[in-house]
Amino acid sequence: MFIAAAAAILVGMALALVRAALGPSVYDRILAVNMMGTKTVLLIGVLGFLTGRPDFLDIAMVYALLNFVGTLAVLKFHAYGSLAGPRSDADDPPSS
Repeated sequence: MFIAAAAAILVGMALALVRAALGPSVYDRILAVNMMGTKTVLLIGVLGFLTGRPDFLDIAMVYALLNFVGTLAVLKFHAYGSLAGPRSDADDPPSS
């Protein structure tokens, strides 16, 4: 049963990879890459259960946090052009 779950996760990863390649917008591609990270976390958890190694769950949780932070960083970079955030125009002199 768990082997079928791992196979289903791999099929979902393949579909996410297709969406990342063919996505009509950047946001679709970012969402597909995020979904690949989520499916990877699930796959690590299932493989840890199949091999009887519960320490794989710790690895999966760390990977989930990295996936979340990485997705936020990519979205912020796409929105603002840098990771520093929106530019402040307080230093510029007022235009007349």
